[in-house]
Amino acid sequence: MRIRVVVALKNGVLDPQGLVLKKGLHQLGFDEVEAVHVGKVVELELEEQNQEVALQRTRLMCEKLLVNEAVEIGSIEALP
Repeated sequence: MRIRVVVALKNGVLDPQGLVLKKGLHQLGFDEVEAVHVGKVVELELEEQNQEVALQRTRLMCEKLLVNEAVEIGSIEALP
């Protein structure tokens, strides 16, 4: 089973990479860009066949390692 975890910074947390990308896009003439938020995508392949169990295990992985809950939020989805 494949699971995708999307991790992003919480609102209000400084995103230096996003600021650098926004500045670069403006320098390239893309002035319509108001904000850029940089995150990460983690795709997992699990042996587990039961989707609910796989999602539950992935939530635990996020709590323990994949998501820094102090400054990040994560969303989880099962992939076909």
